[in-house]
Amino acid sequence: MMKTRNSLTIVQLNDSHAYFGLHQEMFWQGGQAVYRLAGGYSRIAAVVKQIRAANPERVLFCDCGDTLQGTYPAQRTQGQAMVPILNSLGLDAMTAHWEFAYGPAAFKQRAAELSYPMLAINVYDQATKERLFPPYTVKEIGGLKIGLVGIASNIVGKTMPPSFSEGVEFTLGREELPPIIDVLRTWEKVALIVLISHLGFSQDMKLLSEMEGIDVCLSGHTHNRLYKPALQGKTVIIQSGCHGSFLGRLDLEIDGGRVVDYRHQLIEVEAKINPDPEVDDLVRQAIAPYQDDLSTVVGKTATALNRATTLETTMDNFLSQAVLESTGAQLAFSNGWRFGAPIIPGEVTLNDLYNIIPMNPPISTVELTGEEIVAMLEENLERTFARDPYDQMGGYVKRGLGFNAYIKIENPPGQRVQQVFVADEPLQPGLSYPTAFVTEQGVAQKYGRNRQQHTERSIEALKTYLARHRPLHAELRGTFVAV
Repeated sequence: MMKTRNSLTIVQLNDSHAYFGLHQEMFWQGGQAVYRLAGGYSRIAAVVKQIRAANPERVLFCDCGDTLQGTYPAQRTQGQAMVPILNSLGLDAMTAHWEFAYGPAAFKQRAAELSYPMLAINVYDQATKERLFPPYTVKEIGGLKIGLVGIASNIVGKTMPPSFSEGVEFTLGREELPPIIDVLRTWEKVALIVLISHLGFSQDMKLLSEMEGIDVCLSGHTHNRLYKPALQGKTVIIQSGCHGSFLGRLDLEIDGGRVVDYRHQLIEVEAKINPDPEVDDLVRQAIAPYQDDLSTVVGKTATALNRATTLETTMDNFLSQAVLESTGAQLAFSNGWRFGAPIIPGEVTLNDLYNIIPMNPPISTVELTGEEIVAMLEENLERTFARDPYDQMGGYVKRGLGFNAYIKIENPPGQRVQQVFVADEPLQPGLSYPTAFVTEQGVAQKYGRNRQQHTERSIEALKTYLARHRPLHAELRGTFVAV
């Protein structure tokens, strides 16, 4: 019997973080950052529609998660504002991470409202030990039988607020994947297996080095813009930026159940793309109840604010400056979040502030000893730069202000912090430092004394700071210096 040759186009969306419309995106150009408008679901829809028109019945469109959270309308509705838009895009499957921000019960409800499956081989109900979502689905596209497998982020129960994972447990998915591959090949008789992952690029590379049978990995979580695919054995891996500013396109030639050729393009969702009218209308409906409030101008910035750098960012310096001024503390900490579209010099709106910290958590204070501060930094640096990708816990280096830490990234765990200074004085192990923070990701419960949650929330502190400092300056200060 002659083997048939098939072609397939895979389109990837990852880490769009509920960015409904056009927003600023940062690009490197030589030695500097430049900004331009990109993204929005109506332009994403237009690009995908064009790809489908050129390849009728041969397009697979998948979402790697971090989709239902990241902007005010999504946060306010627990992701519900996203549902009609996502259902209009014609997606085939997705997996998850920040979707758990609304709690597992609300997330299950959102997933049930989607017109395509939420997949996760590695998320279980603690009581019943049953999976929260199906591990895989099978699609037939252009005469090709394709197995789609989902792996959700495995750090939800490790690094995120406890409410995110209440009654739920997560695994890496490493033990579950080989049997699923076997089921898809042996029983489902698929010709191609596509892994939709939110583990992160380095974790995916290691996972795929340990097993065979995955043809394509659509990787998410770490916001990599892969301008060309990575290869791990015979597996082709792509990842496509964040905020919906990019789509990944992978064109495959398959012969006898084997990928024999592929072409890849990282597509920038440019402002000049004509938006799809139907999806544009759905976006307008979704954000209409909030548009007037969110467009309110609350200040002005002289600094371009972004979250695109690993050790320190201007966006988080703004947040830390506001938190310090609000509390009068000596030091400030928050999480190394990656999401948050840039804010260019000029007017700052309320929408911009919610993009920085959509959860709007209360500000807290705590007293930390110098010894605790070093331990906390060492723990975070290991979670960021661990030699074993499985020990990396997502996000960039913990954001901080009021100190300067000199670090050796390449050193083993517990040996990275070389010196820390507070106000030009060496950090004293036994001395207590008044510290402000937002969320337990800023300062974990196990650290410090006299922990207090304040009535003021993050957005209010940001607004107050902007009112007092016009224009805002939040340049990089060398808080963390790699030496």
